Amino acid sequence: HSRMEQALGGRDARTAALATGLGAASSSCSYAAVAIAKSMFQKGASLAAAMVFQFASTNLVFEIGIVMWLFLGWEFTLAEFVGGLILIVLMWVGLRVFLSRRDEERAREHALAAESGHQHQSAGGSKALSLDAWSDVAHNFRGDWEMLWKEITAGFLIAGFVALLPMDFFNTLFLTDTGGWVQLLENVIVGPIVAVLSFVCSVGNVPLAAVLWSGGISFSGVIAFIYADLIIIPL
Repeated sequence: HSRMEQALGGRDARTAALATGLGAASSSCSYAAVAIAKSMFQKGASLAAAMVFQFASTNLVFEIGIVMWLFLGWEFTLAEFVGGLILIVLMWVGLRVFLSRRDEERAREHALAAESGHQHQSAGGSKALSLDAWSDVAHNFRGDWEMLWKEITAGFLIAGFVALLPMDFFNTLFLTDTGGWVQLLENVIVGPIVAVLSFVCSVGNVPLAAVLWSGGISFSGVIAFIYADLIIIPL
Protein backbone atom coordinates (compact mmCIF):
# COMPACT_ATOMS: atom_id res chain seq x y z
CA HIS A 1 0.00 0.00 0.00
CA SER A 2 2.78 2.43 0.91
CA ARG A 3 4.67 1.75 -2.33
CA MET A 4 1.52 2.19 -4.42
CA GLU A 5 0.63 5.41 -2.63
CA GLN A 6 4.15 6.76 -3.06
CA ALA A 7 4.30 5.93 -6.76
CA LEU A 8 0.75 6.68 -7.89
CA GLY A 9 -0.97 8.45 -5.01
CA GLY A 10 -0.58 11.92 -6.48
CA ARG A 11 -2.68 13.78 -9.01
CA ASP A 12 0.13 15.74 -10.66
CA ALA A 13 1.35 15.50 -14.24
CA ARG A 14 4.29 13.22 -13.31
CA THR A 15 1.96 10.68 -11.73
CA ALA A 16 -0.39 10.84 -14.71
CA ALA A 17 2.54 10.28 -17.09
CA LEU A 18 3.73 7.29 -15.05
CA ALA A 19 0.23 5.77 -14.99
CA THR A 20 -0.04 6.34 -18.74
CA GLY A 21 3.22 4.51 -19.37
CA LEU A 22 2.26 1.61 -17.11
CA GLY A 23 -1.14 1.33 -18.77
CA ALA A 24 0.34 1.37 -22.26
CA ALA A 25 2.74 -1.43 -21.25
CA SER A 26 0.01 -3.60 -19.71
CA SER A 27 -2.89 -5.73 -20.93
CA SER A 28 -5.13 -4.61 -23.76
CA CYS A 29 -8.20 -6.30 -22.30
CA SER A 30 -10.75 -3.87 -20.87
CA TYR A 31 -11.85 -6.34 -18.19
CA ALA A 32 -8.28 -6.79 -17.00
CA ALA A 33 -7.72 -3.02 -17.04
CA VAL A 34 -10.76 -2.48 -14.81
CA ALA A 35 -9.61 -5.17 -12.35
CA ILE A 36 -6.09 -3.73 -12.17
CA ALA A 37 -7.32 -0.15 -11.80
CA LYS A 38 -9.66 -1.24 -9.00
CA SER A 39 -6.80 -2.89 -7.12
CA MET A 40 -4.57 0.15 -7.66
CA PHE A 41 -7.23 2.48 -6.27
CA GLN A 42 -7.87 0.28 -3.25
CA LYS A 43 -4.16 0.09 -2.48
CA GLY A 44 -3.58 3.85 -2.43
CA ALA A 45 -3.32 5.08 -6.02
CA SER A 46 -5.25 8.25 -6.71
CA LEU A 47 -8.48 7.93 -8.67
CA ALA A 48 -6.92 10.04 -11.42
CA ALA A 49 -3.95 7.68 -11.68
CA ALA A 50 -6.18 4.59 -11.69
CA MET A 51 -8.42 6.03 -14.40
CA VAL A 52 -5.44 7.18 -16.48
CA PHE A 53 -4.04 3.65 -16.26
CA GLN A 54 -7.39 2.22 -17.33
CA PHE A 55 -7.69 4.54 -20.34
CA ALA A 56 -4.09 3.92 -21.42
CA SER A 57 -4.43 0.16 -20.98
CA THR A 58 -7.25 0.04 -23.50
CA ASN A 59 -6.34 2.81 -25.97
CA LEU A 60 -2.55 3.05 -26.07
CA VAL A 61 -1.39 -0.57 -26.04
CA PHE A 62 0.84 -1.93 -28.79
CA GLU A 63 -1.49 -4.77 -29.74
CA ILE A 64 -4.49 -2.64 -30.62
CA GLY A 65 -2.29 -0.35 -32.70
CA ILE A 66 -1.02 -3.27 -34.76
CA VAL A 67 -4.49 -4.77 -35.25
CA MET A 68 -5.93 -1.40 -36.28
CA TRP A 69 -3.07 -0.87 -38.75
CA LEU A 70 -3.73 -4.27 -40.33
CA PHE A 71 -7.53 -3.99 -40.47
CA LEU A 72 -8.04 -0.25 -40.98
CA GLY A 73 -4.77 1.47 -41.89
CA TRP A 74 -2.13 3.62 -40.23
CA GLU A 75 -4.40 6.66 -40.12
CA PHE A 76 -6.68 4.92 -37.63
CA THR A 77 -3.72 3.78 -35.51
CA LEU A 78 -2.45 7.36 -35.35
CA ALA A 79 -5.92 8.65 -34.48
CA GLU A 80 -6.27 5.98 -31.77
CA PHE A 81 -3.03 6.95 -30.05
CA VAL A 82 -3.37 10.73 -30.41
CA GLY A 83 -7.04 10.66 -29.42
CA GLY A 84 -6.25 8.31 -26.53
CA LEU A 85 -3.76 10.84 -25.14
CA ILE A 86 -6.33 13.63 -25.55
CA LEU A 87 -8.95 11.57 -23.69
CA ILE A 88 -6.47 10.91 -20.88
CA VAL A 89 -5.59 14.60 -20.53
CA LEU A 90 -9.25 15.68 -20.53
CA MET A 91 -10.20 13.04 -17.98
CA TRP A 92 -7.20 13.87 -15.74
CA VAL A 93 -7.97 17.61 -15.81
CA GLY A 94 -11.67 16.96 -15.17
CA LEU A 95 -10.98 14.81 -12.12
CA ARG A 96 -8.59 17.38 -10.67
CA VAL A 97 -11.09 20.20 -11.19
CA PHE A 98 -14.34 18.53 -10.16
CA LEU A 99 -13.28 15.86 -7.63
CA SER A 100 -11.87 16.84 -4.25
CA ARG A 101 -9.54 14.69 -2.18
CA ARG A 102 -12.36 14.21 0.33
CA ASP A 103 -14.65 12.87 -2.40
CA GLU A 104 -11.86 10.60 -3.59
CA GLU A 105 -11.36 9.11 -0.14
CA ARG A 106 -15.09 8.48 0.18
CA ALA A 107 -14.95 6.67 -3.14
CA ARG A 108 -12.01 4.60 -1.89
CA GLU A 109 -13.93 3.66 1.25
CA HIS A 110 -16.82 2.56 -0.96
CA ALA A 111 -14.50 0.50 -3.14
CA LEU A 112 -13.04 -1.24 -0.10
CA ALA A 113 -16.49 -1.85 1.41
CA ALA A 114 -17.74 -3.29 -1.89
CA GLU A 115 -14.93 -5.85 -2.01
CA SER A 116 -16.55 -9.00 -3.36
CA GLY A 117 -15.10 -11.63 -1.07
CA HIS A 118 -11.37 -11.41 -1.71
CA GLN A 119 -8.38 -9.24 -0.96
CA HIS A 120 -5.30 -9.12 -3.14
CA GLN A 121 -2.46 -10.82 -1.35
CA SER A 122 1.16 -9.72 -1.45
CA ALA A 123 4.29 -11.69 -0.76
CA GLY A 124 5.90 -8.55 0.62
CA GLY A 125 9.64 -8.76 0.21
CA SER A 126 9.60 -12.06 -1.67
CA LYS A 127 11.38 -12.23 -4.99
CA ALA A 128 9.22 -11.87 -8.08
CA LEU A 129 9.92 -15.42 -9.26
CA SER A 130 9.63 -17.11 -5.88
CA LEU A 131 6.98 -19.71 -5.14
CA ASP A 132 5.31 -17.40 -2.61
CA ALA A 133 5.00 -14.64 -5.20
CA TRP A 134 3.54 -16.96 -7.84
CA SER A 135 1.15 -18.39 -5.25
CA ASP A 136 -0.11 -14.88 -4.53
CA VAL A 137 -0.50 -14.22 -8.26
CA ALA A 138 -2.63 -17.37 -8.59
CA HIS A 139 -4.82 -16.44 -5.60
CA ASN A 140 -5.27 -12.90 -6.90
CA PHE A 141 -6.20 -14.15 -10.37
CA ARG A 142 -8.78 -16.48 -8.87
CA GLY A 143 -10.23 -13.66 -6.79
CA ASP A 144 -10.48 -11.29 -9.77
CA TRP A 145 -12.10 -14.01 -11.86
CA GLU A 146 -14.66 -14.69 -9.14
CA MET A 147 -15.39 -10.96 -9.10
CA LEU A 148 -15.83 -10.56 -12.87
CA TRP A 149 -16.88 -13.93 -14.28
CA LYS A 150 -20.59 -13.12 -14.47
CA GLU A 151 -19.99 -9.87 -16.35
CA ILE A 152 -17.44 -11.46 -18.68
CA THR A 153 -19.67 -14.46 -19.39
CA ALA A 154 -22.68 -12.25 -20.10
CA GLY A 155 -20.61 -10.02 -22.35
CA PHE A 156 -19.24 -12.83 -24.50
CA LEU A 157 -22.62 -14.57 -24.63
CA ILE A 158 -24.32 -11.46 -25.97
CA ALA A 159 -21.38 -10.80 -28.30
CA GLY A 160 -21.88 -14.30 -29.68
CA PHE A 161 -25.50 -13.57 -30.52
CA VAL A 162 -24.52 -10.22 -32.01
CA ALA A 163 -21.98 -11.99 -34.23
CA LEU A 164 -24.86 -13.93 -35.82
CA LEU A 165 -26.51 -10.72 -37.03
CA PRO A 166 -25.82 -9.69 -40.64
CA MET A 167 -23.39 -6.80 -40.93
CA ASP A 168 -26.02 -4.81 -42.81
CA PHE A 169 -27.87 -4.63 -39.49
CA PHE A 170 -25.17 -2.35 -38.11
CA ASN A 171 -24.59 -0.39 -41.30
CA THR A 172 -28.27 0.56 -41.51
CA LEU A 173 -27.96 2.32 -38.15
CA PHE A 174 -25.55 4.89 -39.62
CA LEU A 175 -26.00 7.64 -42.16
CA THR A 176 -23.59 6.93 -44.99
CA ASP A 177 -24.68 9.01 -47.98
CA THR A 178 -25.76 12.40 -46.64
CA GLY A 179 -22.29 13.81 -46.07
CA GLY A 180 -21.46 16.96 -44.17
CA TRP A 181 -21.75 17.67 -40.48
CA VAL A 182 -25.11 15.88 -40.13
CA GLN A 183 -23.60 12.52 -41.08
CA LEU A 184 -20.51 13.23 -38.99
CA LEU A 185 -22.52 14.06 -35.86
CA GLU A 186 -24.89 11.12 -36.32
CA ASN A 187 -22.02 8.66 -36.80
CA VAL A 188 -20.18 9.93 -33.73
CA ILE A 189 -23.31 9.55 -31.59
CA VAL A 190 -24.42 6.18 -32.97
CA GLY A 191 -20.90 4.68 -32.91
CA PRO A 192 -20.68 4.38 -29.10
CA ILE A 193 -24.30 3.16 -28.95
CA VAL A 194 -23.49 0.30 -31.33
CA ALA A 195 -20.37 -0.49 -29.27
CA VAL A 196 -22.46 -0.68 -26.10
CA LEU A 197 -25.00 -2.96 -27.78
CA SER A 198 -22.31 -5.22 -29.26
CA PHE A 199 -20.60 -5.87 -25.90
CA VAL A 200 -17.24 -6.19 -27.67
CA CYS A 201 -14.21 -4.66 -25.98
CA SER A 202 -10.63 -3.63 -26.78
CA VAL A 203 -8.98 -5.44 -29.69
CA GLY A 204 -12.13 -7.48 -30.31
CA ASN A 205 -14.06 -4.52 -31.68
CA VAL A 206 -11.52 -3.66 -34.39
CA PRO A 207 -12.79 -6.26 -36.92
CA LEU A 208 -16.34 -4.97 -36.49
CA ALA A 209 -15.00 -1.42 -36.87
CA ALA A 210 -13.43 -2.50 -40.18
CA VAL A 211 -16.83 -3.76 -41.35
CA LEU A 212 -18.44 -0.45 -40.40
CA TRP A 213 -15.70 1.47 -42.23
CA SER A 214 -16.15 -0.61 -45.38
CA GLY A 215 -19.89 0.02 -45.14
CA GLY A 216 -19.40 3.77 -45.47
CA ILE A 217 -19.26 4.94 -41.85
CA SER A 218 -17.27 8.14 -41.37
CA PHE A 219 -13.73 8.10 -39.96
CA SER A 220 -14.88 9.83 -36.77
CA GLY A 221 -17.78 7.41 -36.35
CA VAL A 222 -15.41 4.44 -36.46
CA ILE A 223 -13.04 6.04 -33.93
CA ALA A 224 -15.97 6.86 -31.62
CA PHE A 225 -17.07 3.24 -31.87
CA ILE A 226 -13.61 1.97 -30.88
CA TYR A 227 -13.28 4.41 -27.96
CA ALA A 228 -16.55 3.17 -26.44
CA ASP A 229 -15.06 -0.14 -25.24
CA LEU A 230 -14.97 1.08 -21.64
CA ILE A 231 -18.68 1.93 -21.42
CA ILE A 232 -20.17 -1.43 -22.41
CA ILE A 233 -22.71 -2.67 -19.87
CA PRO A 234 -20.64 -5.46 -18.21
CA LEU A 235 -17.80 -3.03 -17.52
